[in-house]
Amino acid sequence: MERGEPEDRNGRLGDELDGLDPADPEVQAFAEHRDRMQRPNSDATVEGMLRGVDDFAQSANRANGHRRVVAVLVVALILLGVLSTVWNALVFVFNTFAG
Repeated sequence: MERGEPEDRNGRLGDELDGLDPADPEVQAFAEHRDRMQRPNSDATVEGMLRGVDDFAQSANRANGHRRVVAVLVVALILLGVLSTVWNALVFVFNTFAG
């Protein structure tokens, strides 16, 4: 079982999707979307934020073409921002204690 997947796969479609083919990929994708939307944890917690990063990583891994390029570009920009911030902090600390 994958992380974040509910224990009961048979009851996953629920009453609202009753009568649909559970083997249909579109129905499965919609059921996974409903599962993500009904998660109880708040996004204001560390667990919620990490879950959001996990959702983004899984979506980026499934993406093809220009969507994958955009996801890689977003990650590269985030890393560039982090590196820039760390570099500026190190320069500030060095100048404060050395100068």
